[in-house]
Amino acid sequence: MALAPDTAADLVYRIFDLQRVVRCVAAASFRGQDTGVALQGVLRYVGEGESRATHLAERLGVGAPVLSRHIADLEEQGYVIRRQDPKDGRAQLVALSPAGVEKLRQIEEDRTETLQHYLSDWSQEDAADAARSLGKLSDSLKQSARAATAGPIITANL
Repeated sequence: MALAPDTAADLVYRIFDLQRVVRCVAAASFRGQDTGVALQGVLRYVGEGESRATHLAERLGVGAPVLSRHIADLEEQGYVIRRQDPKDGRAQLVALSPAGVEKLRQIEEDRTETLQHYLSDWSQEDAADAARSLGKLSDSLKQSARAATAGPIITANL
């Protein structure tokens, strides 16, 4: 069943409002750290496993030059390592260094503590319901975005 226009408009408003609030909270919470919000996002994706830089750029929704600068910054700080892809010498594989694994663990621990503090008036059930709803929303948007860009032949495999 399709969403009513008013419901869809309200959801769009709330998504953008949530993005704004999350950016403000992140900026205030991580001010003065050696990795800003953007670099922390890159670390998170790199932490999911070694992958090509081009694949990371696609997943992050950024251009190759932007990602290249972020990877260079993280490499300079000792958080990531790069190596040539053995299957394609022109491509690079990016992975977390041991220091990067520890940095990502600390970032995620700090974020968890911050969220626990900010949502101290929430019940466990409220938080679990919100997590399920956000997960469902994210999965639906990803699937719809893939379908819109992949065309009818590839979308049948989703």
